Amino acid sequence: MKISAVNPPFLRRFSRGQRSPAVTRSGTLYYPIWLAYAVCAFERDGHEVDLVDAPAAGLDEEAVIQRVDSFGPGLVVVESSTPSIESDVRFADRLAEADGRFVLLVGTHPSALPRRTLDAGSRFQAVAVGEYDLTARLLARTLESGGDPSSVPGLLLRTGGEPVDTGPCRREEDLDSLPFVSRIYAKHLDPSRYSNPNALHPMVMIMGGRGCPNNCTFCLFPQTLTGRGLRLRSIGNVVEEVMWVQENMPSVRAVFFEDDTISADRDRLRELAAALSKAGNRLRWTANMRASVDYETLLMCRRSGLRTVCTGFESGDPAMLEAIRKGVDVETMRRFATDARRAGVLVHGCFLFGAPGETAESMQRTLEFALSMPLYSAQFYPMMVYPGTEAYAQAEARGMIVPSSWRGWLSEEGLHTSVIRTESLSAEDISRFCDHARRAFYLRPGFMLSTAVRALRDSDERTRTLKAFSSFWRFLLPKRSL
Repeated sequence: MKISAVNPPFLRRFSRGQRSPAVTRSGTLYYPIWLAYAVCAFERDGHEVDLVDAPAAGLDEEAVIQRVDSFGPGLVVVESSTPSIESDVRFADRLAEADGRFVLLVGTHPSALPRRTLDAGSRFQAVAVGEYDLTARLLARTLESGGDPSSVPGLLLRTGGEPVDTGPCRREEDLDSLPFVSRIYAKHLDPSRYSNPNALHPMVMIMGGRGCPNNCTFCLFPQTLTGRGLRLRSIGNVVEEVMWVQENMPSVRAVFFEDDTISADRDRLRELAAALSKAGNRLRWTANMRASVDYETLLMCRRSGLRTVCTGFESGDPAMLEAIRKGVDVETMRRFATDARRAGVLVHGCFLFGAPGETAESMQRTLEFALSMPLYSAQFYPMMVYPGTEAYAQAEARGMIVPSSWRGWLSEEGLHTSVIRTESLSAEDISRFCDHARRAFYLRPGFMLSTAVRALRDSDERTRTLKAFSSFWRFLLPKRSL
């Protein structure tokens, strides 16, 4: 069976695959990692698949429609996100105009609001609810054999009457059974088109596990796709993929572990570091890491190739950390940043503004906290609340959500913009403070000098800095809207 897997057009370089989809200031563009894992499942069953990443390839709607029509699939899987959902639904309906074609809309937004998503369209046949690679695989088998899609769990199906809910999705438990997603990248995509300023370029993104046991109220994937339970690949399987990349994708210089947090199991993280070192890994790696890892573990990771960690500090105010159930206190986070620097690991810090009860004073405490730590880089953004998360439900119940449409989750040019207010702060107040914090962090003379020195000493750092700065510099100018 022929299957098209489509990351549809929206805005230029729209990074739909990340936790907070947007056009980023730093030029980041995520791989369509969830869609690529679905392609893994299809190809494991012998289907012929065309993976189309329109934002990365610069394809407009007409070009994608023509490509899908020429390929002639029986199933089309269309990725979606909250900011782009209105466009995604229209596009899915257009694809469904062809006879004999089943169009499935997938992603975090339809997982959170399946009925509203289905009702927003009129032609596409179904939405997937939750982690969808196994659901899509079972659907392809069913369609190929002429079976009834209502027998496939994890769907909401369009019918002539009331939609049919096929029951909870089945998540893949044996992650080692999945083909390497890096093989999908090598076959279907151009790694040079994807970038993250926290990783050397070009890089690939893989997952060593799915799900997260922590309880942050705003985190998207565990509350819409993967669940709170932690499912892990074996250490041997992860290392085998890293070594496959090293041997078979010679242009790639880094691996980005896109797990919600690679340190959910500290003992396993140390085992991974030891195994990478033993295997002779030469690729640098980056990972999302919780701010509670000890110095010895960070040092082991550094020796195995760890370059940068992306860490959600979120706030320097204890009340805000409690409001979002971060589960890590300020002193622990400060010690982590210091230990990482001592171990030679660069830290990219993430800070958000707009948690319940946020005030001008608490935002200032967070900025002072960020400025006081030895961070390599930082991002300051409004707390983005998405359907399906506790943070969204809380904001909706309190009447704090500002936009009247999903497109309002982004500015006109596709940047993150504040979608919530607090009791004492407007959405505009929060956005302006993000701008202020960004300038305060990056325009410090000491920070600019240290960045310049690193760039002069290290050609990799020079390339990374110039690439990021070429996209980012204009957002440091005063009087820019968020």
